[in-house]
Amino acid sequence: MSWQTAIKEFKYYLSVERSLAQNSVESYLRDINKLADYSKKIEKDEKSVSTKDIRNFISYLNDNKISARSQARIISGIKAFYKYLILEDNIKEDPTLLIENPKIGLKLPEVLSVEEVDIILSSIDLSKKQGQRNKAIIETLYSCGLRVSELINLKISNINFKEEYLKVIGKGNKERLTPIGSNALKYIKIYINEIRVHQKIIKGNEDTVFLNNRGKKLTRVMIFTLIKRILELSGIKKNVSPHTFRHSFATHLIEGGADLRAVQEMLGHESITTTEIYTHLNKDYLRSNIMQFHPRS
Repeated sequence: MSWQTAIKEFKYYLSVERSLAQNSVESYLRDINKLADYSKKIEKDEKSVSTKDIRNFISYLNDNKISARSQARIISGIKAFYKYLILEDNIKEDPTLLIENPKIGLKLPEVLSVEEVDIILSSIDLSKKQGQRNKAIIETLYSCGLRVSELINLKISNINFKEEYLKVIGKGNKERLTPIGSNALKYIKIYINEIRVHQKIIKGNEDTVFLNNRGKKLTRVMIFTLIKRILELSGIKKNVSPHTFRHSFATHLIEGGADLRAVQEMLGHESITTTEIYTHLNKDYLRSNIMQFHPRS
């Protein structure tokens, strides 16, 4: 077996057996290919790579100024690859078994205040063709805490306008129900009934909520681009991406007293540890909790 064949089979395993999203699969493959390219230089195939080789590869990443966070992601991908090779009986010993991830500090995500969200929304030019669509997109991101992939794949048939909730297809094709605010629903209705209804829709996109000018599903890049343009108009200097609205959604819920488990369900986090990062975001919120609930405060 060659690197090329092993990676191809690993891709099939991730896509079909583990049902990972295309973006996740591509991320895994990019990281495995980094090791494959390095191993070819030292004339090693995937079966002959040793623990020492992988440690040398990590040193190589370090020398090339790859951050500890990126190194941790790459190592995680390589570990998954070699676990797969063990599972398939392609190798007898796992060379990653004694490899440890670099220690990385807690990275707190960028968060917008409620006032900043309002400024961004008011910066959207509703007189332009896609203004209503863009407002509906940002309202939905902030109202529901959706991932970009969940937003672009959102179906009209998965919106319950009467009960005010969405059926979301998340990571690993897992379904969840998440409430949606009345403001977001209002702008989705305006977009669907006044803008989208006049578009010529390409076959296969009839049930997709948000479309581009050609009547096709929006891409991840389009969402990042439109948010960047709106942010420039707003004058806000923060580094804002679609995910920032998800972070802001979670942070504002927790600051408002929402139950952590409920937020975990709405975000589609497998582990509550992931959700707990949002309790680190606001020192005033943490202090107020201590003052309110601690018997010695």
